[in-house]
Amino acid sequence: MTEVPEVPEVREVPEETGDGDASRWARAEAFLRARGAEMPHPGGTLLEHLGRVRRLLADWGGDSAIQAAGLCHAAYGTDGFDPYLLPVAERATLAELIGDRAEALVYLYASCDRGAVLPRIGGDRPVVFRDRFTGREHIPADDDLRAFLEITAANELDVLAHNAELAERYGPSLYRLFTGAGDLLSAPARDACTRQLGPHAALPDH
Repeated sequence: MTEVPEVPEVREVPEETGDGDASRWARAEAFLRARGAEMPHPGGTLLEHLGRVRRLLADWGGDSAIQAAGLCHAAYGTDGFDPYLLPVAERATLAELIGDRAEALVYLYASCDRGAVLPRIGGDRPVVFRDRFTGREHIPADDDLRAFLEITAANELDVLAHNAELAERYGPSLYRLFTGAGDLLSAPARDACTRQLGPHAALPDH
């Protein structure tokens, strides 16, 4: 049975501007570093990758919760990246740091069974998610689905920008995924995907 989750009362980390933003990201990065985020990753270290993803989401107009989720998107590992910085049993720890909404987006991203979910993007709505940790299916809210796609696009573009072999292998399928997502991606994200992945559009999948 597909579950439609209840919407809980959300605790947010207060908005900050200027130096406050810098201190927020510095605190989050210090936490990630302490949890082992300086492991190797395309483009340097995982921590450097996470920072680039956050900045790309900011360039696309993402709010602070989406940026925080982008910065921490690998905290629980992902379907394509097994190492994790903290177990899902410690979700409350991450929520205390970045806020409930941002943490919920991190969990949504980490728990996504990509083989089941990504082929559904761009098809009929609502898009049914499968949680790879629990095996349960659920329907995320539209705003959460859009945030998930923004983070996915930012992550993949950065990885592929720093690894030509991965770009050749996954560029064609990612081009189709993101250009077929329609209004689930913001215009800046869609333009970035078209610009970077367009050269791979006519290549066969590997």
